[in-house]
Amino acid sequence: MPRQYSLAVSVALCLAAFMAAADDGTPVRPALKASVDHAVNMVNPALVRIRVVSTEYADGREMKYQSTGSGAIITREGHIITNHHVAGHATRLFCTMADKEEIEADLVGTDPLTDISVIKLKAEGREFPVARFGDSTKLRKGDTVLAMGCPMALSQSVTLGIVSNTEVILPRWSGPGSGLQQDGEDVGSLVKWIGHDAEIAPGNSGGPLVNLAGEIVGINEIWMGLGGAIPGNLAKQVADQLMATGDVTRAWLGIALQPRLKHSNAGRGALISSVIGGGPADEAGIKPGDLLLSIAGRPVDIRYQEQLPDFNRFAAELPIGEEAEAVVLRGEEEISMKITPERREQVRPKEQELKEWGITASDLSLMQAKEMKRKSRDGVLVTSVRTGAAADEAKPAIRSNDVIIEVGGNPVANLHELVEMTADIVEGKEDPVPVLTTFERKTERYVTVVEVGIKDLLDPALEVKKAWLPVETQVVTNDIAEQLERPGMTGFRVTQIYSGTTAEAAGLKTGDYLLAVDGERLTASAPEHDEELAALIRQYRVGDTVELKVLRGGEEVTVPVELVRSPMLEREMKEYRDNNFELTVRNLSFFNRAKEQLEEDRQGVLVSEVKSGGWAALGKLAVGDLILAVDGANISDVEAFEAVMTKVAEDKPDSVVLKVLRGIYTFYVELEPKWETGQ
Repeated sequence: MPRQYSLAVSVALCLAAFMAAADDGTPVRPALKASVDHAVNMVNPALVRIRVVSTEYADGREMKYQSTGSGAIITREGHIITNHHVAGHATRLFCTMADKEEIEADLVGTDPLTDISVIKLKAEGREFPVARFGDSTKLRKGDTVLAMGCPMALSQSVTLGIVSNTEVILPRWSGPGSGLQQDGEDVGSLVKWIGHDAEIAPGNSGGPLVNLAGEIVGINEIWMGLGGAIPGNLAKQVADQLMATGDVTRAWLGIALQPRLKHSNAGRGALISSVIGGGPADEAGIKPGDLLLSIAGRPVDIRYQEQLPDFNRFAAELPIGEEAEAVVLRGEEEISMKITPERREQVRPKEQELKEWGITASDLSLMQAKEMKRKSRDGVLVTSVRTGAAADEAKPAIRSNDVIIEVGGNPVANLHELVEMTADIVEGKEDPVPVLTTFERKTERYVTVVEVGIKDLLDPALEVKKAWLPVETQVVTNDIAEQLERPGMTGFRVTQIYSGTTAEAAGLKTGDYLLAVDGERLTASAPEHDEELAALIRQYRVGDTVELKVLRGGEEVTVPVELVRSPMLEREMKEYRDNNFELTVRNLSFFNRAKEQLEEDRQGVLVSEVKSGGWAALGKLAVGDLILAVDGANISDVEAFEAVMTKVAEDKPDSVVLKVLRGIYTFYVELEPKWETGQ
């Protein structure tokens, strides 16, 4: 992992590497230092650290993750440019400014194809310092550049290096789809990276690459022993579109190109490797194997992989819906054709969690439908399934990559329809509803019954209350008996006396050896016999008094003890599952209080489950934590917690504060849900 330094130290160390002299013997360090100082001062006030709560979809759930990245403010109103892989899936965004102030931000738009996102600070009426773009086409090998950002979530920093290459591409060892992928999009199809040796690390992503004039000439994205930055001109073009419309509109021809084959006799053109059925090129009559010579009047000459992104960017900017001339070479014949570009869709539509089904799902994009060889785009693509949930428990079970096409006998055209159907199915129902569901798996069509709905936790069936001796014990093994010089002794050693119980009142002590109950000798002599005493005691009635034969200090004594009702076990305690924050809590059991030595009047609910990727997990709640209060309201038990969380779900506040006891420490957890996502 490349090493990073603070702003001042980083600049100083990097400058030490530039102690050479000019041709006339004049040291270059003072001039370089002045240029670096100028560039840093120009950009640093606009540099931000971005803390991101992002959503990913896996295992049938919407999972939340927290990460950090970098960005630069590019408008007075507070627009910030960064990477798609930093902010593109954000549900909450928080930006730390150069003066350490933290301001929340919204996602304005994102473009996975170039890995660029724009976010905007939520601070209406304020003006912010701005970093300005330079012309990235003017960069040359050997130019000095600065990589600015917040590596490893540290404060704003800078490293210095030189441009190594202005047209870096990633090797494609495995053919199509083997490049850098973002949400199924091939970033390298449009981007030729600026390679540089200014050190960057995780967290630098989205930060600016800056020239000595203090201008943004790139947006740092990758590290592969060499830094890679998206050219500033392309990044600015995309950012301008995102700020204007929230989206990037591109043309699509329905072809894939590759450089001419090495031994091709043609001196121009590009090899058409794929033609998508039903796309513009297919409709125009273009075929795989043709050489594309020109399009819209622009000659095409692609001999090297580095030339492809330039053509792809040109093709993406063709006017949508306007007929253009394409000239191809087929064999020895040049053929002119008319092609009408269509609007390009994203490869992967946005996913959504359907908790009632236990799945994540999306619409089918044009390319997904074609890759799956489906005749239509109707239906809902299942992207993941939650183990043990409704879709998984159906017989046959629904699996990832299945396409749901009918629910309850009604066709399902898209995800929006399935969401509305689901709401109608569960409305007013307390229990899951069995629904006949039709889905397709490759070429097969199945029907199954899915119990649609969220199963609430019920009070577990209470075990029949039996008599209980309020102590904990261990078996007296043969080895222990021999060390006590009492070979052949069997029974139990008392390891704990529960405070305030009849055992304590009777005078039983930790370290006593229990040899018999009402004259019946205890025979336990190995760990696997540990249930003998409890089984014997359960034969009595609550309130009975038993006489225990006890070995204490080498003497045998008889201790009468009244038996009490056995406490509720942990698995018997009432539970409540909060599906918004994805945690389960239960009431404290007698054994919890005893084990943790909690005060008798201590109230709260014990966290028994925290789902990874949920809001509770993001707030670092852990199993075993005791929640004492929510937004200042004290929590006495599960019923109180459920009432408070129901109110929270109705009010949908920006944050929820939990007061938590963990061990001897009390702390506060601030959860910041994004209610718009339905979580």
